[in-house]
Amino acid sequence: MGYKKPTDIQYKSIPPILRGEDVLAIAQTGTGKTAAYAIPILHLLQEGILRGKSRGIKCLVMAPTHELAQQIEMVFKELGKYTRVKIFSIHGGVDQDPQKEKLAKGVDVLVATPGRMFDLVSQGDLNLSKVETLVLDEADHMLDLGFIKDIRDLVKHLPRKRQTLFFSATIDDKIKKIAYSLVRNAIRIQISPKDPVAKNIEHSVAFIEMDDKRFFLEYLLKSNAEKKVLVFVRTKVRAERVKKAMGRVGVTTDTIHSDKLQQEREIIMSSFRNSTLKVLIATDVSARGIDIPNVEYVVNYDLPETSEYYVHRVGRTGRGSQKGQAVSFCAKEERDLLLQIEENLGKPIHRIEISKREYAITMQMTNENDYDWRKVIDEIEKEDIAYTNRKKKKRKR
Repeated sequence: MGYKKPTDIQYKSIPPILRGEDVLAIAQTGTGKTAAYAIPILHLLQEGILRGKSRGIKCLVMAPTHELAQQIEMVFKELGKYTRVKIFSIHGGVDQDPQKEKLAKGVDVLVATPGRMFDLVSQGDLNLSKVETLVLDEADHMLDLGFIKDIRDLVKHLPRKRQTLFFSATIDDKIKKIAYSLVRNAIRIQISPKDPVAKNIEHSVAFIEMDDKRFFLEYLLKSNAEKKVLVFVRTKVRAERVKKAMGRVGVTTDTIHSDKLQQEREIIMSSFRNSTLKVLIATDVSARGIDIPNVEYVVNYDLPETSEYYVHRVGRTGRGSQKGQAVSFCAKEERDLLLQIEENLGKPIHRIEISKREYAITMQMTNENDYDWRKVIDEIEKEDIAYTNRKKKKRKR
């Protein structure tokens, strides 16, 4: 597979995992965190199988999204190709029956999203009583307010004596406390905590008005027509709107977000992985841990709401030893978000200076001659009002 020497996170994680210790590991995106736990787990399971140890789900890996669960399954299968270890992933959005049949035949490593896992446990089709190792991938996301109850419920179904591993690119003090409440004397491993963005990613920001962003995206995509580009937007509605805007100027794109059927998402991701599709527009459902080969450019069409999401987004490029570029479009109304991101990163993001003349030329170069300005502006204003209202309701809750 081209592995020559372990990355820092692999070098520091593999020995304690082999010793059966609990681990809380934090490292930059693209540093090989999945292999850091998959390699020692596969080794231990294969040794047990060769010694005739009883079968059953020995390792449970929890992941926040369908795509990440499938990706982790793929990494385990590639690394464990010549072992006898059986690996399988379960997630929602697809029929349960084939998953039940596969589980009935026996699985050693199960990768799961919370919803589908609890469905199968409650129906009596999933037995977790033999789990020896629990892995929480993207631990900060798994343990945030949306998942902490699920994790605490999960622990009730697991043996008390087990190994617990947390892996993430970012983690804050609040999440750290929750993590430590679920482990025994965990070894904490933190790689490059001062700069969460990998050094081989060149990331910058350009100040562009909200209504003008699509013209600058058009220019960037046409200037990098042969490159694989991942574009992040704030909402599902916005993703579809940007796709339509690019379609009007002759740029082929597709979108991925939670409104897409699982089969659609798999087809789109497959096309993007094999470069049949060059430009993918995504919401943050795809920022977390997804390892897509050779993404050369990440565009934050909208700034993310937190520095953690900024780190995960830009980390989709510059994977491993590859170089990558990321650019963020920042409108006036997003300046506060930019300041928060920079404060948490501990340093300013490089500014791309655009002169008034360059700005005007970019606006004039568009192929979109046939649009209704008032309609577009009205749509954006309506979406922004709806977004603000949703945030207010969320804060009240």
